[in-house]
Amino acid sequence: MKKSAVLGAAGTLVTGALLATAIATPASAGEHHKKGSAEARGVHLAAARAAKEGVHWQDCPADWGLKSPVQCGFVTVPVDYARPNGRTIKIAVDRAVSTGGKEERQGSLLYNPGGPGGSGMRFPTRITTKNPLWAKTAKAYDFVGFDPRGVGHSAPISCIDPQEFVKAPKADPVPDSEADKRAQRKLAEEYADGCKERSGALLPYMTTANTARDIDVIRAALHEKKLNYLGVSYGTYLGAVYATLFPGHVRRMLVDSVVNPSREKVWYQANLDQDIAFETRWGDWKKWVAKNDATYHIGDTPEKVQAAWEQLRATAKKDPVGGVVGPAELTGFFQNAPYYDSMWATVAQVWSAYRAGDPKPLIENAGPDLKNTAGNIAAENGNAVYTAVECTDTTWPTSWRKWDRDNTRIHQQAPFMTWSNAWMNLPCATWPVKQQRPVEVRTGKGLPSVLIVQSTRDAATPYDGAVELHKRFAGSRLITERDAGSHGVTGLVNPCINDRVDAYFLEGKTDAQDVTCAPHATPKPTAAPAKATAVAAGKADLPAAR
Repeated sequence: MKKSAVLGAAGTLVTGALLATAIATPASAGEHHKKGSAEARGVHLAAARAAKEGVHWQDCPADWGLKSPVQCGFVTVPVDYARPNGRTIKIAVDRAVSTGGKEERQGSLLYNPGGPGGSGMRFPTRITTKNPLWAKTAKAYDFVGFDPRGVGHSAPISCIDPQEFVKAPKADPVPDSEADKRAQRKLAEEYADGCKERSGALLPYMTTANTARDIDVIRAALHEKKLNYLGVSYGTYLGAVYATLFPGHVRRMLVDSVVNPSREKVWYQANLDQDIAFETRWGDWKKWVAKNDATYHIGDTPEKVQAAWEQLRATAKKDPVGGVVGPAELTGFFQNAPYYDSMWATVAQVWSAYRAGDPKPLIENAGPDLKNTAGNIAAENGNAVYTAVECTDTTWPTSWRKWDRDNTRIHQQAPFMTWSNAWMNLPCATWPVKQQRPVEVRTGKGLPSVLIVQSTRDAATPYDGAVELHKRFAGSRLITERDAGSHGVTGLVNPCINDRVDAYFLEGKTDAQDVTCAPHATPKPTAAPAKATAVAAGKADLPAAR
């Protein structure tokens, strides 16, 4: 297999040991290397090896769903960076090459869509499908995606049989009794045990810090002295940790829809904060549905829409729709609306069709498809990685009394998602491997200006997270989209933001001061119910939802 030629800054071919040294050790090696920790030495060694090896680019395997000219390859990383000569895993990467001439090229742009547990492998298709928002940036950069450790094609982990994972209906997440809570606690403990049983070899190393180290090895394998990075949702926290560990390795970094990087927030408090933010955005969607009652016939006030939602939950609890859609499945589907503006009309359409006597769109979209084994494997894997990273990243409360007290209190003001979120995270209370201490995110020597983009009413990553990161990264710039709340701002049409994103990636330009932009256009109502396949296609390149 042929390796890609690698051009140095002057356009000459750089090879061999010189390349490995130059790529693995930029002029400003970063605070992480200065500390002299075992992990720091391990990253340095792994990066040098990766720079020498490069990436053997070739057509992607047919079952990956990535057609030529997208190319795929692997980068080898240590499981444990403190033991770089020990076990290794392969990280799947892919790319689409830049569309501009040689004089326009600025290297590779690496992407993470969030999760934890999201795959970035569709990112290069923004070039091949000629996504207009990214056309200018595509002239300068190869778009590079990857599956983080444990995800997809990168030593995937699992916690439960995928077919069991998707079976429905599940118990109503809102408990009616102490017995309901005991049953959920038992499920959470069994899930944590299943993670250890099925994925114990990798579980202790499933941390954001290790994924950040993997990124530095990928950077070296791409023959880039410094990293250009775009992270959305959890990808912002991953980027923040990378920038803290390797400040001198960052060339340009844009983070969009920011996880609060405070150690006090990661991850228990962050999830409680998220419950409240979801309730706020749920309210925004209800107002929109009420405003468009002539299209959807659900209710002409937010209060009537809420009453219709509660009625739907109660009906589905008593008699699950199609035998498979109960309150848990409803919450799983309806949370798409607070997540993404692009899903506002879709969720309303599906609900409207159900109320008009057609339950099929609701069953298709909210219920499981046991025949879609590949999709179910991916869904279970994504959930396993989400749990593994958040549970291993930091210590969690082990007292059920604290969980019960906090979530009971939050549920009173934010009933839409609080208990559903609690049960999803509860495996962390009985996590079977050692929990780590999060990286203290801060500015380090050589860190350039980081561009932060955030909407004020984001449900998944509340606005305070962007403000906190802005404080921690000296010289960073914050672009605020006011009165908006879609998760993943840079994927939306808003010239005030889009033009600044292009200017940053193409010229390294940021405004002299922080900027506030007017909101993007409000979604337009559409009446035709969407099929599950259409919904899946519409969400293919959105930030990873849980």
